[in-house]
Amino acid sequence: MAREDRKRKQDTDDAADDGERRGRRDKRPKEDKPKPAPPLPSEIRNKEKRSEVYAKLKRDKKAQKRKLGRERAQAAQRAAELGEEVPEKQVPRTIENTREPDETVCRPDDQELFAGNDADEFNAVLKQVVTPKVLITTCRFNSGRGPAFIKELMQVIPNAQYVNRGTYDLKKVVEYANNREFTSVMVVHTNRREPDALLIINLPEGPTAHFKLSKLVLRKDIKNHGNPTSHKPELVLNNFTTRLGHRVGRMIQSLFPQDPNFRGRRVVTFHNQRDYIFFRHHRYVFEEKEKKVVTKDKKGKASETKTEKHVNCRLQECGPRFILKLITLQHGTFDTKSGEYEWVHKPDLDTSRRRFFL
Repeated sequence: MAREDRKRKQDTDDAADDGERRGRRDKRPKEDKPKPAPPLPSEIRNKEKRSEVYAKLKRDKKAQKRKLGRERAQAAQRAAELGEEVPEKQVPRTIENTREPDETVCRPDDQELFAGNDADEFNAVLKQVVTPKVLITTCRFNSGRGPAFIKELMQVIPNAQYVNRGTYDLKKVVEYANNREFTSVMVVHTNRREPDALLIINLPEGPTAHFKLSKLVLRKDIKNHGNPTSHKPELVLNNFTTRLGHRVGRMIQSLFPQDPNFRGRRVVTFHNQRDYIFFRHHRYVFEEKEKKVVTKDKKGKASETKTEKHVNCRLQECGPRFILKLITLQHGTFDTKSGEYEWVHKPDLDTSRRRFFL
């Protein structure tokens, strides 16, 4: 009996020791395991779940961007209040401001460029010695949206006349235009019933520019479009910075009169971006609107209401809308066999996304 009691007591003590050791193990601090990274949207097979995760990532990214913007604005405000130097505004890196350096970029103190402007083919028109007069024609087989596009071009360019080409060669058309004192010839080329190229020939001695035409939107397809008037438009040319771009810009400028009628409130824009020339045609209107401003006292209560007048500018697009890309620039008038080319676009030139020519 005494032996069994000792054995039972020993078992009880061993169980107590095990429990104490187990309790000590449980009281040890648990190591936090790193949470697995959430799966990327591209790794999710379920379409609904994938779109839901992608939308959440976008929302989080926008919220983070707004938060950083607020923090920067608050830091700038605090610096201004304390009289400290305000941190510089960050400029995002874009393809435009990281373009490859180009020796042909025009500078405001380039005397050689100004001397060349006084002696080039467009000087007479741009100095208003000669009034621009444009002949618009087509390729031999014109159909589809070509006639509608030409009709709208004639409303954009003052002093433009349409001449049916028929079966005449382009050299005969140029000779016809020279004899009738036209300053430019514009040829709209169509392919599969769709305008796809634009040829501009400066008279009488050239040069000739061949553009690829794309993304054409006619006036009827533009929502809430306006109808242009017969006033001479204002001309805006943007980002023609190199020697080649300067020459192309002056060629486009020579199509329009240099004495715009501001009463018509018409603006024609040629905007060059990454060697693509975007064309837009707008009317603008100034509207005077009254706005109520409530002033508050020190306690934050509204004390006085004032009415202030604000002048707003509103745009209305008149159309058409299209994009041009320069393919060739040729000396003289149109001559495919023996003509000399100033510049030709080749696939070999497209070696970098940050290399531009206009």
